[in-house]
Order: sequence, then C-alpha cells, then structure tokens
Amino acid sequence: MVAAEDAGKIGVAERLGIEPNMVVQEIGWDEDVDDDVRAAIEEKIGGDLLDEDTDEVVDVVLLWWREDDGDLVDALMDAISPLAENGVIWVLTPKTGRPGHVEPSEIAEAVPTAGLAQTSTTSISDDWTATRLVSPKSAKSRR
Repeated sequence: MVAAEDAGKIGVAERLGIEPNMVVQEIGWDEDVDDDVRAAIEEKIGGDLLDEDTDEVVDVVLLWWREDDGDLVDALMDAISPLAENGVIWVLTPKTGRPGHVEPSEIAEAVPTAGLAQTSTTSISDDWTATRLVSPKSAKSRR
C-alpha cells in the first residue's frame, strides 16, 4: 500500500515537470496547503522548498493562491523576480467548490498583465489545481 501512495506522490512532481536537484520556491504557504504535494516535490528534488524570502535563482515557483489573497498580478510579479530564464510558475488554487476557489478567468486575466503566458492546467490533488505559467519567450521556444 505504501508503494502505491509513493507512486501517486511522485506522479505529482512529474506532472509539474519537477526533476531532481531543481530549486523550487514556495509562496503562499498556509495551513490549507496539501502537504502530500509538498512532500512529493521535496522528495523529487532531494531537498527542502525555499520560502518566499529567498535570494536564490529558482527553477520553479509554487504559488499557493486563494480567492482572498489579494492582487494576483502583484503576486505574479513578485514570483517572477527570482525565476531562472526558463523557469516555471505553478499557480496552485483550490478546486471548484472548495473554500478560496479562484475562477480560471481571474488567472487568465492576470497572466498577460504580469508578462506571462498560461500553458496548461492539471489536477494535483483532491483539493488543488495547478496552472502552469511561463515567460512568453519560453512558451515560443517549446513549440
């Protein structure tokens, strides 16, 4: 049974494109975040997630975002600062019907204002959805 649980956790990190030794920053942590998702990512990268005050250049930003967290454009602009040139921001939002749910249109409106492009959305747990954002030049280079 443990092996099946571990396989599910590893699947989350893989769905997010997270690979060993990547530097991953976490922004917006609160008591409602999915600790299994966090543990799977830490296991995959072989270390801890960096907090929002880090000065390091990061490969991936996990932005836990809820309806009442403020201005998403401002949060995205802050998340871009430490991001490596080909880095990715994952906006993690509660699913429909969960407290703090964010309408997909809110993300879609904020993304271009922050100078980013939305590429995909995936379910990462029973309660959370992840939306992948990249700089437009990164999106073009992957075509």
